[in-house]
Amino acid sequence: MGQKKDLTGSEKSKIVRYLAEGCSSLKIAKLLKRDHRTIKHFIQNSQQGRKKRVEKPRRKITAHELRKVKHAAAKMPLATSLAIFQSCNITGVPKSTRCAILRDMAKVRKAERRPPLNKTHKLKRQDWAKKYLKTDFSKVLWTDEMRVSLDGPDGWARGWIGKGQRAPVRLRRQQGGGGVLVWAGIIKDELVGPFRVEDGVKLNSQSYCQFLEDTFFKQWYRKKSASFKKNMIFMQDNAPSHASKYSTAWLARKGIKEEKLMTWPPCSPDLNPIENLWSIIKCEIYKEGKRYTSLNSVWEAVVAAARNVDGEQIKTLTESMDGRLLSVLAKKGGYIGR
Repeated sequence: MGQKKDLTGSEKSKIVRYLAEGCSSLKIAKLLKRDHRTIKHFIQNSQQGRKKRVEKPRRKITAHELRKVKHAAAKMPLATSLAIFQSCNITGVPKSTRCAILRDMAKVRKAERRPPLNKTHKLKRQDWAKKYLKTDFSKVLWTDEMRVSLDGPDGWARGWIGKGQRAPVRLRRQQGGGGVLVWAGIIKDELVGPFRVEDGVKLNSQSYCQFLEDTFFKQWYRKKSASFKKNMIFMQDNAPSHASKYSTAWLARKGIKEEKLMTWPPCSPDLNPIENLWSIIKCEIYKEGKRYTSLNSVWEAVVAAARNVDGEQIKTLTESMDGRLLSVLAKKGGYIGR
């Protein structure tokens, strides 16, 4: 018996709408003409898709190939398992097998950093999820800033290190370092920006609003139709320059106020899909431990990486919001992962 198709983004959105309207999972299954168990599984664990059945036989690794892998792992510290195996011209090996092989000769670690969540934060995250359950997230513009440095974020680089070997030294610059602050937005399947904040400018309320005026409003927003502007919801986090009275009043004069300006819960980067976009871009610009010699070169790398992110990837991120809302409610305001 063949596998049925996963729930589409449209079906997931409908499930969230029906739940918000008080429909039972059985009624939703009938409305969508889906198996009741499929609907219940999505509601219980909305972030996890169906595990794919793999029919292909496992690739066997010869002793000669194993020696090549060990040599490559020693020669390419901090590389991914895929990069290590590709350098040995070994193809067709699934990730689980690659990692199982590398675990016998290497290790990989990375600390997980999150802002702390207290009881009040969790309650506000739950209230936010309940408030936006019926929202059409294809109309929401998700925005954020990201800082990129010449050497990559502290502690970001990771990869396989052969046992008995030391991690390569990343020299710390005494001067001439720094980074570039980047702003961008995503809506439905479209990327807005990225736009570069002028070097040396500290984003306070006034400079943030001026930056939005010179980039977002003049270069993108004003080209949109009146109906688009009427329905668009602007999302920004609670950074002081965003949430100040000055910025709120300025945005209101631009027509972005009340329900058109999304309220945002504290300590919630895991709820903003653009954070996943930043991860995609950083993985690209810092792959294989790449470093940069100038701010312009790292900015050009960001622009090139953003250009390679297609509409389907962005759509996947924005369509994940219904699942994120259900997850944060299921976890009573706790972190949902990204």
